[in-house]
Amino acid sequence: MDLTLTAVQRDLIEAVRKFVDREVRPAARALEHADAYPTQLVSRMRELGLFGMGVPVEHGGLGLDYVTYAHVFEELSRGWMSLAGVLGTHGIVCYLVRTFGTAGQQAALLPRLASAELRGGLALTEPEGGSDVANLRTSARLDGADWVLSGSKQFITNTHEGNLFATVARTGGAGASGLSTFLVEKTADRATTLHEGAPLKKLGYKGVKTSALTFDACRVPAASLLGGEPGKGFQQVMSGLEVGRINVAARAVGVARAALEDSLAYAEERVTFGKPIIEHQAVAHKLADMATDIEAARWLYVAAAAKKDAGERCDLEASMAKLFASTMCTRATLEGIQIHGGYGYTDEYDVERYYRDAPLFTVGEGSNEILRTVIAKGLRRRAK
Repeated sequence: MDLTLTAVQRDLIEAVRKFVDREVRPAARALEHADAYPTQLVSRMRELGLFGMGVPVEHGGLGLDYVTYAHVFEELSRGWMSLAGVLGTHGIVCYLVRTFGTAGQQAALLPRLASAELRGGLALTEPEGGSDVANLRTSARLDGADWVLSGSKQFITNTHEGNLFATVARTGGAGASGLSTFLVEKTADRATTLHEGAPLKKLGYKGVKTSALTFDACRVPAASLLGGEPGKGFQQVMSGLEVGRINVAARAVGVARAALEDSLAYAEERVTFGKPIIEHQAVAHKLADMATDIEAARWLYVAAAAKKDAGERCDLEASMAKLFASTMCTRATLEGIQIHGGYGYTDEYDVERYYRDAPLFTVGEGSNEILRTVIAKGLRRRAK
């Protein structure tokens, strides 16, 4: 497996890195503390074409491979993780339409997703259960030429700013085989049957609204069924979650990297006992462990992304990457606070934000407890 980046890949990643350094990092702290949606930064991401990262060139997107895609998420998260969140579930919706959509769905939706006219969200988790996808309760029944969706979803990113939701609902019997995916557009005529709840108050992940999404006998045309065939929803969304877990792993690496960079700079400046604290072995070893863990986590997500690019199943690799990177990030951000000492516990430094953002990675796109089960099953499958 050749994981060497091409010149084109490096140039794109460098362009995003410059955008983060020049525009995101100077604005992130104030926006995060105000819990304000980053309208101007989102507009700049639209200008850079980042909403079309996963959309083929023939449909107006950048057509990026998933290795480059993941590196972009790392760079954005190094600046502000919430900004990457705007693109996270949007990218999954792009993947679902690109991979499983009918020719008509691809032609109608992909150009609008690439231009950010449509902004995607994933309506999967429900109030009664998160990881038990196969037994979700939201239903869809066929009524003439329409499907009628009823039920509630929870913890949905982009509920307020997004307007196209990949929604998994039950169209058949019990279990995974009875699920289907619908591409539900939020339009004015659905305002009374498709509506978002009040934004949740969160520990971190500020600036991006997360809330419930309720379908109250919401009618959608038959053409909204992803792929045109019912009963395929579980396989579709599980494949999409491979992409989601890769980007969560990359985001965790980005946040941990920000904590390392900030801590390294602080350790060079802070003087105790007559020398910079980086010269104290206790601090130096913390930095060494952070850097080593970040490098290991990066290679895990790159390897998973490379398998995805090759068209291979990568649920095992994506789960490993997300599990390791998220755990590493929670540890690295706490070490960042320790290195900053009392200042790290104040909002004058960004490490406290990194620490608050990190727990999202351990529960998002499948909790780490569930992922350990996924990994174990994958190991048994391959051993056989």
